[in-house]
Amino acid sequence: MRVILIVLFAAGLPACNQQTDHSSQNLQTQIDSLRNKVNHAYSPGVGEFMSSIQLHHAKLWFAGKNGNWELADFEMEEIQESLDDIQQYCADSPSIKPLPMIFPPLDSVKHAISEKNINMFKTSFNLLTNTCNNCHKAANHAFNVIKIPDIPPVTNQVFEKASK
Repeated sequence: MRVILIVLFAAGLPACNQQTDHSSQNLQTQIDSLRNKVNHAYSPGVGEFMSSIQLHHAKLWFAGKNGNWELADFEMEEIQESLDDIQQYCADSPSIKPLPMIFPPLDSVKHAISEKNINMFKTSFNLLTNTCNNCHKAANHAFNVIKIPDIPPVTNQVFEKASK
């Protein structure tokens, strides 16, 4: 009886191994397919994120200049989110190496917003804008010059503080 069980067990082992090989092959095929999808998935570049930041920079100016502190705070959060995304999705780009220089001026603008101080806001926003340009220079993109906007970037948004 014992010999029969050993023979049956030995005969069944190759069948189990074939099933495992087949399962392994299916898993490897799925892994390869997913790897291919990840490698070909859209990944925004630094420029796409910077365009978003540029829009929020302009909106931030008009919100702060008009004392709309809630909107200014929101725009700051949007800028910070885009900067975080740049660090996550564009970490290999050499153009983001000088990016940390922007954080102290951002903190200065955030402080001015929290204090609801228009004069402090204007000064810190000017510093932020100049630092953007210094960062562009350090990243070999000196041709990309940012300025304090003259007119609102969109005409379908109110930048003045809403009356309650």
